[in-house]
Amino acid sequence: MAENNNQGAAAEQQNLSQLLQIRRDKLKQLQQEGNDPFQITKYAVDNDSANIKENFDALEGSQVSIAGRLMSKRGMGKVSFCDLQDKSGRIQLYARKDEMDEAEYNRFKKYDIGDIVGVQGIVFRTQRGEMSVRVVTCTLLSKSLLPLPEKFHGLTNTELRYRQRYVDLIVNPEVKRNFIIRSQFIKHVRDFMDGRGYMEVETPVLNTISGGATARPFITHHNTLDIDMYMRIATELPLKRLIVGGMDRVYEIGRIFRNEGMDPKHNPEFTTIELYQAYADFNDMMDLFEDLLSSAAQKILGTYQVEWQGEKIDLTPGWPRLPMHEAVKQYTGLDFMAISSDEEAVAAAKSIGVELPETADKTWGNALYEVFDQRVEEKLIQPTFITMHPVDVSPLAKRSPKDPRLTERFELFICHSEMGNAFSELNDPIDQRQRFQKQVELRDKGDDEAGMMDEDFLTALEYGLPPTGGLGIGIDRCVMLLTNSDSIREVILFPTMKPLD
Repeated sequence: MAENNNQGAAAEQQNLSQLLQIRRDKLKQLQQEGNDPFQITKYAVDNDSANIKENFDALEGSQVSIAGRLMSKRGMGKVSFCDLQDKSGRIQLYARKDEMDEAEYNRFKKYDIGDIVGVQGIVFRTQRGEMSVRVVTCTLLSKSLLPLPEKFHGLTNTELRYRQRYVDLIVNPEVKRNFIIRSQFIKHVRDFMDGRGYMEVETPVLNTISGGATARPFITHHNTLDIDMYMRIATELPLKRLIVGGMDRVYEIGRIFRNEGMDPKHNPEFTTIELYQAYADFNDMMDLFEDLLSSAAQKILGTYQVEWQGEKIDLTPGWPRLPMHEAVKQYTGLDFMAISSDEEAVAAAKSIGVELPETADKTWGNALYEVFDQRVEEKLIQPTFITMHPVDVSPLAKRSPKDPRLTERFELFICHSEMGNAFSELNDPIDQRQRFQKQVELRDKGDDEAGMMDEDFLTALEYGLPPTGGLGIGIDRCVMLLTNSDSIREVILFPTMKPLD
């Protein structure tokens, strides 16, 4: 059996080699005849497949110039049919030998599936009623030296699709929809923020200190300065410096880099928007986030009702806002507000099988967070704001005036996925120094996700940061929601992949 498989694979490889050689021979012949497609630098295009179909009645009988890739060929003697795929879709080409220059028609017959051509022709409808272009001239603009995947099987290997996104986009046109929606969502975000008086800014990708989040950074080296630098894990601290400087509403859409694991929800580089508003708090950020995401669904998809990960999600505004301790009580029965000591809190967590990480301090706040993270998050399907996170896991958020163990912080969860994170920003430089120091101690204990001491940021706070609301949103997660994608790799054009040997 194994021998038969090996023979089959060898035969398939030999057939492929022959196909590759045939295409190269065709190219060589074209070049010898003075028809080298790679010498063509430009082609005038005045139409596309979608516009022709949408405006067929007005265009019927008129000449158009289109360009794209040949996706199929069907020959019947002196008549040939092809499907041409351009940026907007596909349209049929109809070529007759007696209506074209004979030499050009003969070249046209030799073109391969995958070749890129420019066509001038007449818009018409075939006897079977299909909207088509009757070819007058066809110019080979680029020769495809590699055959596309099989017509009926296509490019179905998921990992190969991500590695060769260019082929994925050619043979799986529906994939393009995800990236059109991604572009539309980012445009909507910009329009939304600009319309509310926010200013878009840019902050450094390379920093001498890793800060603004708890995550393991990528480290690189600056040769001229001879220092190690960190690729940013968040844009938070530079943006808050701008609030100190008097830019009252700022946002940045940009790439973030975290040297962490990869799974369907995580890619080492991803896109976020972070925004900060002076004289606002986390309640204002909840209102803004709800308005932003629900309006995006309505504008892009035309509905508040979406499907994601097998669940029907209702994005109609009016999402519940639930303190973390209340969510824990609702889903596990543990009432952390009735617990006063760290020891009792850790014991309560253990009673339902929740263990704290070795690097985490055995505190009331960490116990509450781990119970939520391990037992509650997975149960949150419909949009839910989880508020009032423990101060132990929120080093940059303002304490709650009602309970100093908690902070004015929220995360939005949809379909057990975190979509964004927001605070009433900590603006007390003395409290901030103490929290940075706590992060330094955790780092010294081996927690490589803990933050660092940022003296310049503390200096900025000492000049005075007004009461500020801040919000970070995962662009990729939102696009996953709007496109019903189960993997982040479906919404990133070029996801991180392990190199092939």
